[in-house]
Parts: sequence; C-alpha cells; structure tokens
Amino acid sequence: MLSCIVNGQPASTLSVQDRGLAYGQGLFETLTLIEGKPQGWQLHMQRLALGAERLGIPFDNSLSDALSDDLVKLLAATESLPERTVLKMILTRGAGGRGYAVTEPLTPNRILQLNPFPVWPADPQTNGIRVMLCETRLGLNPQLAGIKHLNRLEQVLARSEWQQPDISEGLVCDMEGYLVEGTMSNLFWTRNGELFTPDLTYCGIDGIIRQRLIERARELQIKVNIGRYQPADLLDADEVFLTNSVIGIWPVTECVSTGLQQRWQIGTLSRQLNQWLAEEQ
Repeated sequence: MLSCIVNGQPASTLSVQDRGLAYGQGLFETLTLIEGKPQGWQLHMQRLALGAERLGIPFDNSLSDALSDDLVKLLAATESLPERTVLKMILTRGAGGRGYAVTEPLTPNRILQLNPFPVWPADPQTNGIRVMLCETRLGLNPQLAGIKHLNRLEQVLARSEWQQPDISEGLVCDMEGYLVEGTMSNLFWTRNGELFTPDLTYCGIDGIIRQRLIERARELQIKVNIGRYQPADLLDADEVFLTNSVIGIWPVTECVSTGLQQRWQIGTLSRQLNQWLAEEQ
C-alpha cells in the first residue's frame, strides 16, 4: 500500500540538505480522513498558509493546489483505504544552502503520508482520561505561537515525563507558569456554564478543533473566556476536556500530579460538543 508521496511522486526520502531537517524550517498539519474525505481541510490550509508566512516559505494558490493534487494522487494509489485514516502533511522551505540565511532560490518540499487511525481500547471519548501536569515549560515566542512548526522538542521532552499507560496526556504551562495546552492537544474547561481555554498569543498551537469549538460555543451563546490561567484555576472547574483533530474531544476525569490533584465529572458540554463534531463530519 502506497502511504507516502513527496512533491507529487511516490517516495519516502528527502535530501539531507532539506531545511526542515537542518533547521526545523517547516510546518505540518495532521488531519483525519473519513472515507477519504479530509476533515477541516480549509482550516488546516489557512493555518498552513499563516505558518508559511511566518517562516518565510512561499505559499500561493499554486502551492495550495499542488497539495490538493498530492492528496488526490495519494488516495488514488492507496488500496483498501479504511473508513478512518490519519493524514500528515509536511511543508518545508526546501533543500539547499548552508547557514540560516536563504541565499538562493529554493522550492518548498511537500510530503503527504497516510497512517492508520489510532485505536484506544479504553474508549476515552466516552470514559475520559487521566492526565498529569508536566514540569517541562513552553518558551514564549509570539512569532511561532499558534502554528505547527516542525520543532516539537518541547513536546517531546514533556511527553517523556511519564510512561504509565493509565496516563493519556500531560498538561503543559509556559515559562511564567500559565496553562497553555496538552502535549498533543488543546485544553478547555467549564465553570458555571462558561467555557474557558488558555490564550495562545505567546506559545501553543491554535488547534483546528479548538477553533471550531470556540465558534460553536459562541453560536450556542455560551460565554467563551480566553485568558492566562494557572493550574489552580482548574480546581473549581465543572468539567475539563482536551481536543485535537484525531482524538476529537477527550473528557478529563483526573489529574494525578503532586502540583495538581483533582477529579472531575464528565460533563454535558463536552458530550454535546462531541456529538456536534460527529454530526459535522
């Protein structure tokens, strides 16, 4: 089964001179495909374009069209596509040159890869998950905030903090101690009928599901609070849940860290939003 395509051709390798490898000058998007249809494609492309502008990667309609064509080719060449598949799309500045400055014309590299959809036997969408509070902190850099650039070392270090199979995610703060997100997810909680989520002006990823849920909550006339919150703000939350484009919504039932020990009920809002997401697919 063909699972990877590079610049529109079957391949699984890149030049060692690629600037995504050498300097992390690149971006990625992770999407769920349902029966071959990418979920939230336009929103992912908008974030990719924003990230390309930030990182100095030329991005125009021709590149957007090329990525769409790449997906069509990849799906056409893939046999027995499951109902759900994970698509990872990577865009790098291209290969060539030594040093941080781009001193010659470079063509961005496009990589699309299909991966099996994860299976979670414990059914976290229904039963919820346990989390911990990570010690690793995220640096403050508004220029990189919101986008999915290729440098994920902070997340790698945070994820290395636990090996227990009964902990599904870690919550991460910034250097000033404010909550930002999970290692692979965005963070939400409710209190007194209002929705809360951390501000991502200085760091963190502005997830596509996060964007959709904020918009949906406002359509439902639920007050959405976006601000800088500390872990202690979760202590009086009515419900806590995490989101990304693969997991959808996972309710959090317990945090087991010494710095934050708390249990929460699986609330009605997370279930309501999960049902809405399922119906929108």
